Amino acid sequence: MSVLQTLKERSNNTCELCGATEDLKQYTIPPSLNENVDNDVLVCNTCKSQIDGDEEMNPNHWRCLNESMWSEHVAVQIMAWRMLQRLRNEGWPKDLLEMMFLDDEALALARATGEDKDSSEKIIHRDSNGVELKVGDSVVLIKDLKVKGSSLVAKQGTAVRNIRLDHENAKYIEGKVGAQQIVIITDFVKKI
Repeated sequence: MSVLQTLKERSNNTCELCGATEDLKQYTIPPSLNENVDNDVLVCNTCKSQIDGDEEMNPNHWRCLNESMWSEHVAVQIMAWRMLQRLRNEGWPKDLLEMMFLDDEALALARATGEDKDSSEKIIHRDSNGVELKVGDSVVLIKDLKVKGSSLVAKQGTAVRNIRLDHENAKYIEGKVGAQQIVIITDFVKKI
């Protein structure tokens, strides 16, 4: 059974964050690289576009987190925690965050994207042209790079899709070149 089908069964064909029943999509929570039931949630188009930043955050839409934060599925709890962190300046999310409990492993994963940090504390990754990079972006190498610890040379012009960000160093991103997962310095990439 596919991950999407399993998510639909798990959620009874509803958005696991807000309960909507239309335009449902599978969403892999960053920084996870693999699609699987433990790393994915089923979300509606409205939730996904606000999560990705394609649409402005509507605090009233996210009042649904009052229920979804109690989900038995850790991936749903993590997404609820992240969205409450984004909205914490609204007031009411702080109360929900105080009630919420995540075990140490889940909390570490929830914090991996820096949602709990103020904008002045967040690490911003930029490519060689100064364009901000986000999780899931695609980049192209602007020069040949020798991969440390292997005989692989990543050639100029190689596309690296679905990048992940290092949340401790603004100069490092992760991505796959061929079948190998590598760390790349942002000075040598350009966003596609």
